[in-house]
Amino acid sequence: MATQPFDQRDGFIWYDGELVEWSEVKLHVLSPALHYASAVFEGERVYGGSIFKLNEHTKRLFHSADRLDMEIPYSVEDVDRACEETIAANNIVDGYVRPIAWRGAEMMCVSAEGTSIHLAIATWEWPSYFDPAQRLKGIRLNISRWRRPDPASSPCDTKAAGLYVSCTLSKQEAVRAGYADSLVFDYRGQVAEATGANIFLIRDGVIHTPTPDCFLDGITRRTVIDLARARGYEVVERAIMPDELDDFTECFLTGTAVEVTPVSEIGPHRYTPGEITENLMDDYSAAVQPKGSATVAAE
Repeated sequence: MATQPFDQRDGFIWYDGELVEWSEVKLHVLSPALHYASAVFEGERVYGGSIFKLNEHTKRLFHSADRLDMEIPYSVEDVDRACEETIAANNIVDGYVRPIAWRGAEMMCVSAEGTSIHLAIATWEWPSYFDPAQRLKGIRLNISRWRRPDPASSPCDTKAAGLYVSCTLSKQEAVRAGYADSLVFDYRGQVAEATGANIFLIRDGVIHTPTPDCFLDGITRRTVIDLARARGYEVVERAIMPDELDDFTECFLTGTAVEVTPVSEIGPHRYTPGEITENLMDDYSAAVQPKGSATVAAE
């Protein structure tokens, strides 16, 4: 990824209803979003000038906002159009889109009830999340000491900013130790996800993935499950325990940023990217292309 600081870039950000020069977009230091994580966001990919599953992402943004008792002052259709307007204004053909909604600074308190709700949409060019050469042979994960929380303690079915604190800590520790990412267990000690991606494990031709009952059921996750079943693969959603990790032969991650990325190592456990993983990488690459530019595999 480019190393240019995100607050020093050129272009436009859609901010509360209009395109604003990138450098002119400001957030006050006393915004509750900064102090109390009163914000929800989305992550979307642009392929060939088209945002993959844009409407599905926008609807999830509204769901996340509703769960945090925030009413976005635009319609789903308004936000879809704004995302498309933003990528066009920035001439993004292949990139990333980040819509974010947050509470305004009319008051500073934990609830900040009655504050205005703001919405911004930024976009930028985005290459492969992991090093391409490393990605093809499988990335290495450590096992995080942090865990995904009990769903009774957080709105785990949302992309709420506060839920990513443990993800940041896990990712930083993994990178410092020489790994690409980290596998996170949940509050019960079951396999959950990576820091920003869902996980799949393969044994005897069957694909296994944790039930998303305390972490996000990713849009890419659901897409890949559909692609796998279209190929005739059996996909089992269930609780997966850490002591099973040695029983699998293949492993991969899914997410808007990581797409479908093979895993070669999780701590002491080793995997070899194989036919199923490669097929789903190909199928997903075909599926994300705008209609007319490629034939979707596994139809």
